Amino acid sequence: MKFFLDNNLSPRFAQALQALEGDGGHEVIHLRSKFSADAKDVAWIRSLAREGNWAIISGDMRISQRRFEREAWLNSGLTAFFFAKGWTNIKFWEQAWHLIKWWPAIVEQAEKIRPGAGFVVPLKSAKLEQLRV
Repeated sequence: MKFFLDNNLSPRFAQALQALEGDGGHEVIHLRSKFSADAKDVAWIRSLAREGNWAIISGDMRISQRRFEREAWLNSGLTAFFFAKGWTNIKFWEQAWHLIKWWPAIVEQAEKIRPGAGFVVPLKSAKLEQLRV
């Protein structure tokens, strides 16, 4: 499975997770490794959908709420993990710590859930919350 981190997350997170996954692990890339930095959400979501086998990890919960972005995501069939409110307000190293802590649960859900599901990755709770889509 391949994991795609959007522009609301540091490219260094994708690099770190890829290094931790190792050669035989999952592929983890950042938006800027595949698209221009100013790529629109709808465009990269549709492109990933055409390729298939991607899961989105986003710091932008609005993708699940704004009309056109939500429609593109729901039509894509891509599983998505959205960081809950508060994630983008914490410092870089704390974000990194939380992301690495959550990584095994994110991978497990992405592998076992039917594609197209959405989850909220909480900052304080100990359980992923599945979105109603």
